[in-house]
Amino acid sequence: MADLPLDRPAGILVKTTCVDFPGHLAGSFFLKGCNLRCPYCYNRELVLGFNDDKEQASTLASIEELFTHLEKRRGILTGLTISGGEALLNPYTPLIIQKAKELGYLIKLDTNGTLPEELEALINNQELKPDFIAMDLKTSPDRYAIEICNKNSPFYGKVDYWENKVKRCAEITASYSPEKREYRTVLVPPLVHKADIKKMAEILPADASWQFAPFRNENCLDPAYNEIPPYTDAEIEDLINYAKSFITGANLR
Repeated sequence: MADLPLDRPAGILVKTTCVDFPGHLAGSFFLKGCNLRCPYCYNRELVLGFNDDKEQASTLASIEELFTHLEKRRGILTGLTISGGEALLNPYTPLIIQKAKELGYLIKLDTNGTLPEELEALINNQELKPDFIAMDLKTSPDRYAIEICNKNSPFYGKVDYWENKVKRCAEITASYSPEKREYRTVLVPPLVHKADIKKMAEILPADASWQFAPFRNENCLDPAYNEIPPYTDAEIEDLINYAKSFITGANLR
C-alpha cells in the first residue's frame, strides 16, 4: 500500500453528505473501476474511464486531497463512505480505510455485491473492517449473467457463477448487525419487476433494511436506457408494498 502514488487522480470527492452514511454527517469518495456494466449506471466515467488526462485532472481528486480534507474536517464529519465504481477492486481502498480509521472516522463501504472473496477478506481484517456495508441488488441473481455482467468478462452468460457470487455477498453482509448494513435496489423498469423483487427477497435476511431508489433516465451507460420512462409514483408504491410483503424493512429512499 505504501508504494501507491497519492498525487494522481483517483476518484470523485463529495466533501459533505447527509444521505450517503445513515446517521452520520460524512464525506464520500467514489473510486474508479468496476467489474459490472449496469446499463442504467450514471457514473459512466468512473466505470469506463475519462476522455483525456486534462478532464481527469479537473474532475477527480487525488488520495492526498482526500486525506487533507479528512484531516481538516475531523470533529465535524464522523464518517466516510467509500464507493465506486467498485471499491473492492481498487488498490487504494485499504489505504483509505486505514488512514480514515487513524483519524477517527467510521467507514461505510458501498459494494455491488459480486465479490464475496474480497469482501470477506476485508471484514476479516480488524484494521480494515468497515463499520457499515451497503450492498447493491441490481435485479434477480439469475439475470446478472446477461443483463448486468460486462460482455467482455469471461463469466458473461454464466448464470450459476453470478448467482453464487451475489448470494454469498448477501450472506456476508447479513453477518453484520441490522443497524450496520443495508441492501439497495434501483427501480429500473426493464430490470426490476415483481418477479425480480421476489427472487431478490429470497436471498435477504428477514430483518434487512432494503432501500429502493427511483431510476434516473439520464447519462446512462447504455444510451437506450435514457429513453426508458421511470416508474410512476403509483407503480413505485405498488412495487415497494410488494417488497414489504417479504421484507418489512423495504422502503423508498
